[in-house]
Order: sequence, then C-alpha cells, then structure tokens
Amino acid sequence: MITRSTIDRVFESARVEEVIGEFVQLKKAGSNFKGLSPFTDEKTPSFMVSPVKQIWKDFSTGKGGNAISFLMEHEHYTYPEAIKWLANKYNIEIDETEQTNEEKAQMNERESMFLVSNFAKDYFHNLMLNTNQGKAIGLSYFKERGFREETIKKFDLGYCLDEWDNFTKAALEKGYDLKYLESTGLTIVKENKQFDRFKGRVMFPIHSMSGRILGFGGRILTNDKKAAKYLNSPESDIYHKSKILYGIYQAKKEIAKQDNCFLVEGYTDVISFHQSGIENVVASSGTALTAEQIRLVNRLTKNITVLFDGDAAGIRASIRGIDLILEQGMNVKVVQFPDGEDPDSFAKSHSDSELAKYLEDSAQDFINFKVSLLIKEAKNDPVKKAGLIRDIVSSISKIPDSIQREVYIQECARIMEISEQVLFNEMAQLLSKSSSSNTKKNFEKRQNLEVVKKQNIQLKEINQLSILEREIIKILLLYGNEEIDFVEEIINVDEESGKEITTYKKYTNKVSSEIYLHLQDDEIEFTNPIFQEIYNDVIHQFNLTDKLEIEKLVNHENKNIAQTVTSILMDEEKHQLSDWEKKNIFVTSALEVLQKAVNDSIFNLRRVLIAKKINELLVEVKEGKKQIDLEEVKNYTDLKKRLFSKLNRVI
Repeated sequence: MITRSTIDRVFESARVEEVIGEFVQLKKAGSNFKGLSPFTDEKTPSFMVSPVKQIWKDFSTGKGGNAISFLMEHEHYTYPEAIKWLANKYNIEIDETEQTNEEKAQMNERESMFLVSNFAKDYFHNLMLNTNQGKAIGLSYFKERGFREETIKKFDLGYCLDEWDNFTKAALEKGYDLKYLESTGLTIVKENKQFDRFKGRVMFPIHSMSGRILGFGGRILTNDKKAAKYLNSPESDIYHKSKILYGIYQAKKEIAKQDNCFLVEGYTDVISFHQSGIENVVASSGTALTAEQIRLVNRLTKNITVLFDGDAAGIRASIRGIDLILEQGMNVKVVQFPDGEDPDSFAKSHSDSELAKYLEDSAQDFINFKVSLLIKEAKNDPVKKAGLIRDIVSSISKIPDSIQREVYIQECARIMEISEQVLFNEMAQLLSKSSSSNTKKNFEKRQNLEVVKKQNIQLKEINQLSILEREIIKILLLYGNEEIDFVEEIINVDEESGKEITTYKKYTNKVSSEIYLHLQDDEIEFTNPIFQEIYNDVIHQFNLTDKLEIEKLVNHENKNIAQTVTSILMDEEKHQLSDWEKKNIFVTSALEVLQKAVNDSIFNLRRVLIAKKINELLVEVKEGKKQIDLEEVKNYTDLKKRLFSKLNRVI
C-alpha cells in the first residue's frame, strides 16, 4: 500500500494540464485549456481543463475530476496505479507498505494481465542484456540493425530464448497465474502442456498511450518458412490491435509539439526515425489503418503525413487509408521514398539533417500524390483518366468540411485541366448517394422496429430545492473566501403610528460566513445528502483555518463529493468553449453581482421552503390532522410576500 506522504507529494507535484496534455491536444481558452473529448468521437471541443483549479471536465459525457481521476477513466488505472504513474512522471520515490492478502485478492483480471505483461517486458529485456544467448542472438540482431543501446532501452526491446517454456517457467516461479499467461497470449496451453508463444524471437513491446504494456510483436530470426516472420499477441481484454499505434507512447509529446504525426508501417521504421531525431512517428504495425487509430492521433494533432516506400503495390493497398483519414476531418500529406527504400533503410543511409530535409521537401498534398501515382496508368487513355478523376473526387467527398472540399475541387480542376463545374456535379452525386444510402439504412432500421403501445409519459417534477441548494454550494466553492459589502435591512415599528420603518446598515463579511449565519438562523439542512456533506466540509474548513482549500474537496476520498465539486466548478468555465468574447458577447463578471447572488440564493431557498411549509399545513388541515391556524398561515404568507418583494418577483 502506498503511504499517505507519497500520495501527498504526488498531489503537490502533479499538474492536471501537463498530465492530460500527454493524451489530448490542448489549446488555450482564456485562463483554461480546451480540446476534443478523449471519451467520445467529436469534431467540436467539449473537453475543458482548468490549471487554476487543477480539474477537468468533459461536457460531452459529464465526466470530470483531477489528474488521478483522468488516468483512472482514460487508462483504466486503479487508484494506486494512477499514483505510481504520476510518481514516475514527476520523479517521486514511492514509499509502500506490504499489501495484505485481501488487498492482493482485490486485483481484478485486467490488472493481473497488465502485471503479467509488464513482467514479460522486463524479463525479455533483461534476458537479452544479461545472458550469453540473449547477447549473442537478440542484442546482436538489434545492433546489426544499427540500434544504439539508449534506443533499445527507450523501446524496451528484448529477446525470448529459443526454448519451449523458458519464459513460462520463470513467470510461474515468480507466482504469476498460468490463467493470465494464457489470456495475454504469452503462453500457449494445450493438453496440460504449455510453451512460449514467442520462443526464439526478438521482442517489441506495444505500449498504450500512458506506457502500459498491452501486447508484443515478435520477429523470428531463423529462415523457417513455416513460421510467420512477425507474430503479434492475440486479441485480449487489454490488447486490441485496431485501437493502438506502435510508438504512440514514445511519440505523443513530440506529435503535439510539432503539430504533425508521421505514419509508417513497421516497428523498425519507428525506431530508426527516433534514432535519427524524428520522434513524432507511429506505426500501424502492418495492419490496415482503422478509424480508432486515426482518432488516437486526432487527440494530439489534426495533421498526418503518411510515409510510403517505393513498392507501388504496397502503396496502392495502403492509399485506401488516406480516405479514412480524410473522413475524420484531418489534414493529410504524403511522402514517398525512392525505389527500393523504406523509412527504416532511408533513415540508416542518410544523416539526420538529410532525412529531415527529405521529409520536408518531399511532402505533397494527397491530391498531387494520387494524381502522380495514378496518371502513369491512365496515360493518354480518356476512359482511365476519367476513372482517375472520379477516384480523386471520391476522396475529396470524404472531407466533412465543405469549404475544404471546394478548395480541393479547385485544385483538382487545375491539375487535371477540367472544369470545376463538372467536378462539383460529380461530387454532388457522390454526396447524394452517400446521403441516400444513410437514409435507406435508417429506413430499414425503422422498418425492423417493433410497434409498441403508446405509454403515458410521467413528467418528472423539477426539484427546486436541489437546484437552489446546488447554487448555494457553487457560491461557497467559488467565492467562499471573498469579503464583500452587504446591506442589513432593519425594520422597526413606530409606537405612535404603528407603521413599519425600514433602515439599512452596511457591513462587510465573508461570503462563507454570511451564508452560514443565514442557514444557521433558519436551522436549514440540505435535502441532498451530497450537498450537505460538501457544506459540512466547507464550514469545517472555515472553522479551522478561516479559509477554504478547494483542492481538499477536489481530491476528496469520497468519489461522489470529488465528482460533484468538480462538476460545479467547471460549469462556470463552460462558456469558454464557445469563445463568446470573439463573437462580441461579454459575460458579466460574477464578482460584480456577488452580493445579489448571495442574497438571492438564500432568499430563494427560504421562499421555496416557506411555500413547502404552507402546502404541508394545508394538507394536514384537509386531512383532518390539524385545526387550521389562520395566524400561522398569515405569518408564513406575509414572510413569503416579503421575500418576493426582495427578489423583485410578483407573487
């Protein structure tokens, strides 16, 4: 178990914008940052991070919290794992006490699979560096490929001995369950026999965006024609090949910094580029590019540069992925290497500066690339040329932005020497077909729907008390420490005339004290138990130190309290997502009207409680439980009128 002092050091050091910035591309929005939600597929940012409050909120899903809760939501970490990840990021030494058997038993299956995978990564890496066979075969292979020791360590490269069950035996001896060795695909179990899936292969661990080991790629070093050259971990609860990109963990910071991502095909392409100083590079690991992989990059940048080797057949097969990138609203450029070269070989045969210059000079727009690739086939054949044009227009039609589509149509018309109108007509037909296809699918879905009997919909009554209680909590959280001027209304009755004489007295008080005194006078308790707990914590803090420390509530051990506090705090920042000021819409500062907001929140709460009390009295009288007390009803009604007057409301 991690000690309290370690957890406190982590909370003191961790910056929520730095942590989330490793997973999401954040852009400045006033005093905050905004970005695309990492939990949903969206085109308009709804994700907000507040460096001042050290919290985040995803308005598309309602999720929110601190740096710890983000790692738990996004990476499915347990609380201790999130603490350890942050401790590692900020170079904090972890103090731990030994786990009890009960705590060990609480580790779920996914976490057990991650533990096994991490053990395998360390085992293969250490075995390659520290055993004779590992050095002679595994390490020598990587050095022959030109990889330096720091590169080998950076990517946790390793080697699995060419023995049937060397790794499996070692894992079992360390106490790892065979069940998880099998479910991760590290061990193959057949008829009471078990053997290593990756025996005799050099190992490429596949990291998640946060650095967890999801699976492995293994390359065979012999010329066995019956065995696959590359072998990947099978699909599992933690490894989904279509949802991860090789190298994303090592590349994410540089992708965001350079605002561009190079996309290659293989493991060694990624590693060679890193060694040449190009770190914003990932690989699809030989699989067809998927929408999930593209969205992974989309969190960090809107720009992808696809790198192709000189193999024309391979290019034709891979070029289909460009349309998928365009569909995601991303900007695509293409670089083609000379015949016989791939990213790995080119990086090795050229200096770092030559590689960087080639990538910059050779990058071309996808239209120019597609034309240069396919025009050779069309030559002077009008039919083939028409087919090429349709192919390009088809790609342009995938772009969701209409202005961008028009610009590309104009460019295509210029290159292919054809009128824009013809291309616009062709694209209109493609878009119409796509729309009709979607309409047909939706119609078919509706046709398959069962007709259900119309049900009486019960309208849910709005809980006014909960809304008003939330408003009081919000004011306490945001402005509890503020000292402002209030006005006290003093009513005296003139002895001679019997008329009420109202005088006003100005005084200064803390917002928290003002709210506390009013609620204490009326003996009001919140009907929402979470709000009551938050209120108790806030008042307790003020009683102890005369100051509210928001971070104690944001990092509260009660998840419901932490979540509610985060949600309330971030709701204030929501308007920044819309850039209202750029549209000349200026929001009144809450501090300017804080006195009114405090008074209104208290008066409104009293108003609703009084109305509730009057209704309860009338119900009791109606049911014969109580004799009507006209004086009591009149007093409550007069009080209600007075509150309506203060609120400038018509009763």
